Amino acid sequence: MANLKELRSRITSVSSTMQITSAMKMVSAAKLSKAQDAITSMRPYAEKLTQLLQDLSATLDDDAGSKFAEEREVKKVLIVAISSNKGLAGAFNTNIIKKVKVKIQEQYQGKDVEVYTIGKKGNDILKKTFDIYKNNNGIFDELTFDNVSEIAEELMQVFLDGKFDRIDIVYNQFKNAGTQYVIDEQFLPIEKFDSDSGKQLDYIFEPSKLEIVKDLIPKSLKMQIFKALRDSFASEHGARMTAMHKATDNAKELRDDLKLSYNKARQASITNEILEIVGGAEALNG
Repeated sequence: MANLKELRSRITSVSSTMQITSAMKMVSAAKLSKAQDAITSMRPYAEKLTQLLQDLSATLDDDAGSKFAEEREVKKVLIVAISSNKGLAGAFNTNIIKKVKVKIQEQYQGKDVEVYTIGKKGNDILKKTFDIYKNNNGIFDELTFDNVSEIAEELMQVFLDGKFDRIDIVYNQFKNAGTQYVIDEQFLPIEKFDSDSGKQLDYIFEPSKLEIVKDLIPKSLKMQIFKALRDSFASEHGARMTAMHKATDNAKELRDDLKLSYNKARQASITNEILEIVGGAEALNG
């Protein structure tokens, strides 16, 4: 059994760790509240915009409005991997890294693949194995639509320039504080949907369908990236809050076990001292 001094030292260390994890849990909970409000308030708009684009995509032809829907032979692929800048968030970053690796090794085996990493943690691991097209760690410092639009415009431009034939996004989608789903979705080219699904389009286009589509597609693509980043941001704080809650509980359990061991060791030490005193007294009386 460990001596009393060592047990006291371990109890102090575990208690300090518990205070840190508890503080991190409260910080993440506060940030999660704002991030959750942001993603839940924008989802209806983003989903309606996507639905509208899907309804119109079946009618796109080869005019200037469909340049983002151009299907090519897939030779060069860009994967946008959204992780976080900080760790201590459970499997949040690990799940993204695993998904990207599996995607490259299975879906795009033999293709020329590069990764656009958003977040330091994903970049630190993926750069050891794959070609990094670019890394952006600063977007989470000021996650606004204008800042995200610059990333979306860059992605749209490299697709139009023919540098990449397909662009995918991999990110964590927020459901609640304890649940996040890894989402793998196609960004470009825009997926076309069949119009014979039974739903008749009844839109009046003003000024014209071509003008509407030309404005709608870039806006929808920017919103798609913004929603993915908002989802990831909320998921990160949810994952970290859950991880720190579990870490705090584990530290408390370990501290209680150490205190029990300390009390047992202290009791045994006192008992031994009493026995030694009694033994010494008996020896003197004998």
